Amino acid sequence: MINLSGKVVLVTGASRGIGAACVRSLLEAGASVVAHLGRRGQGGEALLQEFGAARLHLLTGDLAQEGEAARLFQAAAAWQGRVDVLVNNAGIAPAVTVDDPLDAWSAVWHETLQVNLLSVAETCREAIRQFRGQGGGIIINIASRAAFRGDQPDAMHYAASKGGVIALTRSVARGFAHEGVLAYAVAPGWVRTEMAEAYLQEHAADLTREFPLGDAAPPEDVAATVVFLASGLVRHMTGATLDINGASYVR
Repeated sequence: MINLSGKVVLVTGASRGIGAACVRSLLEAGASVVAHLGRRGQGGEALLQEFGAARLHLLTGDLAQEGEAARLFQAAAAWQGRVDVLVNNAGIAPAVTVDDPLDAWSAVWHETLQVNLLSVAETCREAIRQFRGQGGGIIINIASRAAFRGDQPDAMHYAASKGGVIALTRSVARGFAHEGVLAYAVAPGWVRTEMAEAYLQEHAADLTREFPLGDAAPPEDVAATVVFLASGLVRHMTGATLDINGASYVR
């Protein structure tokens, strides 16, 4: 079993779904975790009761605001004096189409790119700068199957943002490996979370045919992958993207 004792991990977008599953799995593996709960600050209370304030620290922050991601990383590092692993999980996927008014279309594109890509770049920047001074560290960016195969017409902005995350991750891996910074991407397809449940139920018949395994992935599959990557057991896999889509899209 992987033992992350002694490691401090920051997870963004941890209030529910994939992020909440990652926090639990990292805590169970022995890590100390800073969980970012988003602008409303909801979630995490049960885990805080279970694991205690010495192991879990809760932070809030609106990643749609420029500069907030950097502030969040700095606050996370201040808790224990460092962050060893950064998990960029926070993301949004509001719908908008080319037939919507230009101002509405532009607003959705700007907000999605800010949360899904620019805030990821900000935290990566902070992490790189800190990791250099402590002998290295690990960045894990949650991307999407959509980065490679595209998405529906009402989610082009989401696919574009996740494609940027892949390019960013590869660039970090190539550019900073010599300083001990490892970077990985995880690209899930559909994951059975609260946010996706309504869509999965509405399109159940079509999606069942799409999934060779018969269903969307549980968030615990993504969490287990994050725990493995956080271990640093395979350093020469830096720059890689790990697909979690049940063979619904094979590259």
